[in-house]
Amino acid sequence: MIERIVFPGRFQPVHNGHIYALKWLVKKTNEIIIVVGSAQKSHSIDNPFTAGERILMLRKAIEHAKLPVERFYYVPIPDIEYNSLWVSYLETLVPPFNAVASRNPLVKRLFIEKGYKIIEPPAYKRRVLSGIKIRKMMLEGGEWEKHVPKPVASIIKEIDGVNRLQQVSGSDEVI
Repeated sequence: MIERIVFPGRFQPVHNGHIYALKWLVKKTNEIIIVVGSAQKSHSIDNPFTAGERILMLRKAIEHAKLPVERFYYVPIPDIEYNSLWVSYLETLVPPFNAVASRNPLVKRLFIEKGYKIIEPPAYKRRVLSGIKIRKMMLEGGEWEKHVPKPVASIIKEIDGVNRLQQVSGSDEVI
């Protein structure tokens, strides 16, 4: 078994695919460091939620899924503009780890170059379960709630997240 795995993502928002991956990872490792990427970004179409809101979503979704909460770390990491330095940067901000869990080609490449073992969680309903698709459903009034854990939907409602996303997607340009 792997001692500690890093699981990076933006989690904009946390969705059922993330929880599926975490359930799978819990069987493969003792501890999971969830890296909440782009931590400095919020209130935009691509990044509507703050790092704190995303950490809350993750914690509540993990509790709801009855995963062992004591085995998770949550670390918000702001972006840097140098991909080749990103893994070294991340290493200074999280507890030591010996593997990374990701399906993202760039993330996998960067960690391979630094000598880390890559664990690729199985794809789960990827045709629907992606942050981009869920945010699009939120913008268009679609059925986004069925694609996120119930506590995540509650948090998004509590913070008026759909209205936030709709407002930041607008423009003040006059045509």
